Amino acid sequence: MSRSSYPLKMPHSVKMAAARLAKADGVSLNQFIAVAVAEKVGTIETASEFIQRRAANAKPADLLQFLRAAPDVTPPEEDVLPRRQITKSAKAAKSGTRRR
Repeated sequence: MSRSSYPLKMPHSVKMAAARLAKADGVSLNQFIAVAVAEKVGTIETASEFIQRRAANAKPADLLQFLRAAPDVTPPEEDVLPRRQITKSAKAAKSGTRRR
């Protein structure tokens, strides 16, 4: 994810309220504001439009750096798929089809 800077001017009262809420959430003011803006953008754009734009430039090879950095640990019990679903997912992957 690329990042950019933007000098933001806002009323002092809004900044203080945001700082108070960020502290209560345990995040930085910068992160709190970034999330608030992202939430607003998300309410204006539909999820499918956003996903289509993001997926248009995605390359599976770009994900390898993240997969390689993932720890090799047993997943928590609630994240383990039932055996039946694993078999279906594997068959779909081999045939090139996807479940929806």
